[in-house]
Amino acid sequence: MSEPKTQYGIDRRSFLRSTAAVGAGLAFSSRMFAAASGGGSDINVALLGAGAEGQVLMEACRKIPNVKFKAVCDIWEAYNQKRVANLLGRYGHKCNAYVDYREMLDKEKGKIDAVIIATPDFWHAEQAIACMEAGLNVYCEKEMSNDLAKAKQMVETQKKTGKLLQIGHQRRSNPRYLHCYDKLIKEAKLLGRMTTVNGQWNRSAQEPLGWPKNAVMDDATLAKYGFASMEQFRNWRWYKKLGGGPIVDLGSHQIDIYAWFLGTTPKGVMASGGTDYYDKKTHEWYDNVLTIFDFETKEGIVRAFYQVLTTNSNQGYYETFMGDQGTLVISESSARGSVYREQGAGVPDWDKWVKLGFIKEPKKEEPKKDAGAAVLDVRETMAPPAYEIPVTMEGKPYHQPHLENFFDAVRGKAKLNCPGEIGYETAVMVLKVNESVEAARRLEFKPDEFKV
Repeated sequence: MSEPKTQYGIDRRSFLRSTAAVGAGLAFSSRMFAAASGGGSDINVALLGAGAEGQVLMEACRKIPNVKFKAVCDIWEAYNQKRVANLLGRYGHKCNAYVDYREMLDKEKGKIDAVIIATPDFWHAEQAIACMEAGLNVYCEKEMSNDLAKAKQMVETQKKTGKLLQIGHQRRSNPRYLHCYDKLIKEAKLLGRMTTVNGQWNRSAQEPLGWPKNAVMDDATLAKYGFASMEQFRNWRWYKKLGGGPIVDLGSHQIDIYAWFLGTTPKGVMASGGTDYYDKKTHEWYDNVLTIFDFETKEGIVRAFYQVLTTNSNQGYYETFMGDQGTLVISESSARGSVYREQGAGVPDWDKWVKLGFIKEPKKEEPKKDAGAAVLDVRETMAPPAYEIPVTMEGKPYHQPHLENFFDAVRGKAKLNCPGEIGYETAVMVLKVNESVEAARRLEFKPDEFKV
């Protein structure tokens, strides 16, 4: 009997061979944990970074059985740290609170199994490496680093220590995305030959983030942890030494899906953007970026367009995959998710896939009784009916399935859906976009760039 394939197209035996030293360590440590815990005992967790994203992850974790927070660490002691420690206490999680993650690792040694990292991007590598070297499994928010050399060190440390490293591209565990990839694209091949991808994340103009006047951090603490001011601390995503701008903060999630669904990394990228709306002193990164990737697949070239705007929220965020037989429109937002069949000659009927439950039959609309309706131009066609995706999040927060996958892997019940190697590939793609904007030309990717 042939080996089952992973979602990356690698059979289990080849995967284990290709990661022999690491795989043995991962499998052994996971089995040891599962045996010791009975597969369902508590996993003790520390939250490193208790800002907005950290709180989102904390709330998602609270819905997962047998996950217990034992520590919270955040440099903003008077606000983030205090707020989250108090919340966790009310929820029944008795936590110790820390400012410095190194003190947390020292004092919590042997008491925690995993760390969730939701600090600013420029801290990710140092903290993730230290946590893995301390014997902890790590769930690290994306971008895994804004420095590729440091991102590579994260993967190398994971291999050396045998600990788990999950990168927070949460769509990789979203049941709707998994259904679209496994059933619609890979098995049914509903889209036919993929030719074009479009995507966007548009946000409306926003004022800089502020802070309570009675919770200002002192200059010495700010400087110790890499910030020049409270304004920079609160709005770090806009500063070049601290984050990667909107294309990294938002675009990473969706460009990651481009590579996943197309089954390959891009050959090149051409991008345009600028800081055209905000003050360049407070917004060092581009407030808009338009970019085109070219992917070389087995069936031919696929052009993939992506835009991120921070001055207008029209149409929100979504990804569109187009082939010669159909189109998939998908978003993390459950309000958007449909498949459209091309109406040309030779396009197979989709009744088979409706009966198998891969897609839902379009809702029948009553014909409009309007004798005076205008006749369409001969170059136009009626909009095709929308086949719905028959999978939901079942009321779960967006991050919960990805965290569940991580904790299942800790218990030895699953493989990570976005291990460090995959997160690294996405970082290579996305960080090159900013380089292309700066260079004002198309840049090519070398195959070795994606390898650690």
